[in-house]
Amino acid sequence: MTKAIRSPAFVIRAFNAEVARVQDQTKDPQTAAMRLQFWQDSLNSLYSNNPSPTNINANPITQELHKVCLSYKLPKRYLERLISSRNGLLKMKHFSTLEDVEKYAENTVSTIYYLLLCVAGVTDVHADHAASHLGKAQGIANILRSVHVFSHHKSVSLPMDVLMKYQVSQESVLRGKDSENIRNAVFEIASRANSHLEKGRSINVPKITKQMFLPAVAIERYLNKLQKVNFDVFNKSLMLSSPILPISLYWKRILNKY
Repeated sequence: MTKAIRSPAFVIRAFNAEVARVQDQTKDPQTAAMRLQFWQDSLNSLYSNNPSPTNINANPITQELHKVCLSYKLPKRYLERLISSRNGLLKMKHFSTLEDVEKYAENTVSTIYYLLLCVAGVTDVHADHAASHLGKAQGIANILRSVHVFSHHKSVSLPMDVLMKYQVSQESVLRGKDSENIRNAVFEIASRANSHLEKGRSINVPKITKQMFLPAVAIERYLNKLQKVNFDVFNKSLMLSSPILPISLYWKRILNKY
């Protein structure tokens, strides 16, 4: 990203990270809901009739977000969506369908891209369309990568309809038990992510947005690694970082591609 966009982008991502980690900080749904309410109240104070620094809590992320909101006129609905989608997941506890996963990805990942487009001053329907597809691809890939994390919290991240289609029990997912059936289920989920990735890349977008969409490189690399292990989502090699990913990102940035 350009220097002008980089700083507000860090603030937006920091806010999203704080909201996202709420469900990892506690196993008590009520405590998690209260922490999410803290961020909702903080957001309400930013968009109140008198959003002066004295009326905003002293949390450093809230303070920095206040500056970004004032400078770039970020729509409140996008920031609220980051909170409400996590709140919804607390109540659902699992995804009923693959479409639910897509909706969650749209609300938690695509929304970040929409906010970055606002910061860059880009109002382009094609950029929005690409952001929607890339966000869904990234969100679905994140769900696959987080199978171990969800299992730690005694919950299943994979959508129930796909698991039922291939006769995969929740218990086998929690135990990390590999089988042909679960590989078929993972293949279907990963294929949906890849479809969104290809659609997002096929759209002609303004030049300035291409660096914002660089996470597409990491999504592609993960999906390729998953394919190489024959869609064994429990394979420990998937948890290892890629030493050449930074080089790939740098090269794509030089070529202005994603």
